[in-house]
Amino acid sequence: MTKPDEKLRLDAFDLNILALLQENTRITSEDIGIQIGLSATACQRRMKRLRETGIIEKEMAVLNGLSFGGYVTVIVDIIMKHGGAATMNKFKQQMMCNQAVQQCFYVTGSSDFVVIIVARNMLHYEQLTQALFYNNENIKKFTSTVVMENVKVGLTIPLPE
Repeated sequence: MTKPDEKLRLDAFDLNILALLQENTRITSEDIGIQIGLSATACQRRMKRLRETGIIEKEMAVLNGLSFGGYVTVIVDIIMKHGGAATMNKFKQQMMCNQAVQQCFYVTGSSDFVVIIVARNMLHYEQLTQALFYNNENIKKFTSTVVMENVKVGLTIPLPE
């Protein structure tokens, strides 16, 4: 893996490969090669390098929550009572270990954290609030916003052209 301060040089082929993989990780190296003008072998080598250097951090399946009876997405703004590296790191670790927590952002502004949670239903979310927030004595306040419709959901990074 490259060190955070090292910048891997990406050329137009790399950026095109990344753009295609962000849309569909199941695309074959042959199909990528046809679309960008490289051999399948060259695409495979580049994809291997992008994975090994950590540019491609993770590949996963995105499931449709409606297929499982529908899930509730909740955006939670959290204000902590006290700061400090140990306190913040403990909270970050707690968020990372909970499967219902989809995303957790340590932010500036009026909140300390913004957390995206997916729960089976509102009862499940209420149970999560007890475990994650009410039982944490360092949380001063949290505010929940329930998502009514997923208008756009994604994790793609806009790449330079």
